[in-house]
Amino acid sequence: MRGSLWHLGQSITRRVAQADKKAAARRFFASEADLKKTVLYDFHVAHGGKMVPFAGWSMPIQYKDSIMDSTVNCRQNGSLFDVSHMCGLSLKGKDCVPFLEKLVIADVAGLAPGTGTLTVLTNEKGGAIDDSVITKVKDDHIYLVVNAGCRDKDLAHIEEHMKAFKSKGGDVSWHIHDERSLLALQGPLAAPVLQHLTKEDLSKLYFGEFRIMYINGALCFLTRTGYTGEDGFEISVPSENAVDLAKAILEKSGGKVRLTGLGARDSLRLEAGLCLYGNDMEQHITPVEAGLTWAIGKRRRAEGGFLGAEVILKQLEEGPSIRRVGFTSNGPPPRSHSEIQDEKGNNIGEITSGGFSPCLKKNIAMGYVKSGLHKAGTKAKILVRGKAYDGVVTKMPFVPTKYYKPS
Repeated sequence: MRGSLWHLGQSITRRVAQADKKAAARRFFASEADLKKTVLYDFHVAHGGKMVPFAGWSMPIQYKDSIMDSTVNCRQNGSLFDVSHMCGLSLKGKDCVPFLEKLVIADVAGLAPGTGTLTVLTNEKGGAIDDSVITKVKDDHIYLVVNAGCRDKDLAHIEEHMKAFKSKGGDVSWHIHDERSLLALQGPLAAPVLQHLTKEDLSKLYFGEFRIMYINGALCFLTRTGYTGEDGFEISVPSENAVDLAKAILEKSGGKVRLTGLGARDSLRLEAGLCLYGNDMEQHITPVEAGLTWAIGKRRRAEGGFLGAEVILKQLEEGPSIRRVGFTSNGPPPRSHSEIQDEKGNNIGEITSGGFSPCLKKNIAMGYVKSGLHKAGTKAKILVRGKAYDGVVTKMPFVPTKYYKPS
């Protein structure tokens, strides 16, 4: 079992590590001794966590239950994930908003304080350096979280542009929150369980909103967001309080909220139609091609002013040549790099993520196809181990999302 889980962890790691193969070899394929550990490492092991290498960290791929059961339990009850390998940072200063708007596609200036959005950091060609959830805490404070596998390149990219911005008199500074840990509490029991641990009224905190509040006695950054399609929260907690908070959440749920690993996290986000950077988004894929046009603020479409704007705005006007779509299929589950063909056997694209859906009990996948062949209901053939199986373009999300929004 250990061997197969180790390989699964390595395969997830490989998917995150496409950009720079040499750096990937150094950063991602570390021996167990070289791997970084979150403050919850011993807690995971004590609870039966099967630890695998992921983006330079030793992380739980699953616990005592199967990935299938764990996925279903998240949607029926709830899951608690340790996502402390991800990198949280704050940008501060009176010019932090105009600075960030040079690097991302979001209308950051248009966000109300205490609200956030998914965005994409772009390069000069309009490709995705990373995706990130950003929050405007106040007009002079932005909080964002970037992917573990992209940490080094993201921070180098931000720092390079920050130096240039500051040299022209811009007022912006940053702080990387290595003193904090990050927990994700997801599922229908997330809010009722967390409400036991805070005096703040969580019914007034909607999807995408952010507050700084005391939870279980510790001052936390709380964002109503997640990576599962369920209602839930990401909780940035001082690292010295992280284990106590995890214990309190599990205790208050009466055993219904379970510790959940990277295996189920991948199944959940695929069912929700959400991108995994390194699979479904990469340096050469634009937000328009990735189906994230909605994340480009209206003002940004008119004004541009971000890296790669020329390419992206042209695609908005003329349409992209490829598009990210969902698939359901027969036969064995498609995997990353499975070829997509039309019914005549012509190559029309490639699968970027795929698997068997624990909740829908069928194969689901996403990938890129030529524009014009992206409409729901379009039939295709998907090659798995050299054999063609029937597939059909399917609207995403595959499982309906349950985000907590004002009625």
